[in-house]
Amino acid sequence: MTPSPARTRATARTTTRTTTRTTARVLAAAAGCAALLATSGCGSASVGAASSTPVVGLITKTADSGYFKALRAGAEQEGSALGVTVRSYAGTGESDTATQIAAIKELEAMGAEGILITPSGKDVLPAIAEARQKGLLVVALDSPTDPADAVDTTFATDNFAAGRSIGQWAARNVDPARARIAMLDLSDAQVPVDVARDQGFLSGFGIDLADPSKIGDEKDPRISGHAVTGGDAAGGKAAMEKLLAADPKINLVYTINEGSAMGAHEALQAAGRADQVTVVSIDGGCDGVKAVAAGQIGATAMQFPLRMARLGLDAVIDHALTGDVPSSSPGLAFFNTGSQLVTDKPVDGLYSKGTDWAAKSCWG
Repeated sequence: MTPSPARTRATARTTTRTTTRTTARVLAAAAGCAALLATSGCGSASVGAASSTPVVGLITKTADSGYFKALRAGAEQEGSALGVTVRSYAGTGESDTATQIAAIKELEAMGAEGILITPSGKDVLPAIAEARQKGLLVVALDSPTDPADAVDTTFATDNFAAGRSIGQWAARNVDPARARIAMLDLSDAQVPVDVARDQGFLSGFGIDLADPSKIGDEKDPRISGHAVTGGDAAGGKAAMEKLLAADPKINLVYTINEGSAMGAHEALQAAGRADQVTVVSIDGGCDGVKAVAAGQIGATAMQFPLRMARLGLDAVIDHALTGDVPSSSPGLAFFNTGSQLVTDKPVDGLYSKGTDWAAKSCWG
């Protein structure tokens, strides 16, 4: 679930963007030559024969999420700079693997250079394996696969580290000895991102984990309970209402993302307890940053989807030009694109940035 220490220390690639953009234009020119080979006499080329520009696919779990919109924006911006066509596809939900499989096959048929994907589940792995066998570089964004080497490389947030940072902040703001904690998760399934954030938060707060590969397998009496949110405000509100009914003394709420955090705040406000409960979250979307500034969320951990998409696209283009695979060096299959603790209530010994900075760096 969580990248190994060697992987979490890995940084993004050292190839300069200037070089990448220059070579990408060469690739685009080669593609144009391939398309006109019969009449232009410009020489052979093995890429992009079906298009005047190289094609890279971006496949996300859904289309309407602000986070996935940011991924798409980052890929399209970088594609425009590189002279690459980005074809975007999206599923109808977090577990819609059928749409992702169909998109992979379509990209294979059109001769795409590679695929950027936020994989929805294990059912998509055989299609990814087939695409790789046909020479496409497949890069996971945001959501690591299990096993990790099912793709060529992954650009994503170290979600355990992001969760740990908000847990550490929470431990400085809520007395750990008196904590009553509500855990608002994504789903009942053991989704790697969900598990990593959840367990990172608990670790940062100082709670020992019985099984760090699962949600809900803790033996600490300070945890009032877990509830599923689906990652949105309506789910967050319902989950918070459920947990408050079981334990009205909850004073700390962890949420999988800021949408569910805002729903939790609504429930707390209706119960007259919003000013007595600390809420922490993860994502760093612009709405979430506004919620931190308004005091609805005490702290969040910002992640950087545009950075993921840009680095992923650069990796595909470099592979098309040189054959280089970013994960070919041991321990470098996972590239941590970073996270940043955001709060307007900084604590000593814990690095954070305020909402003024975050409002200029947020996404969505």
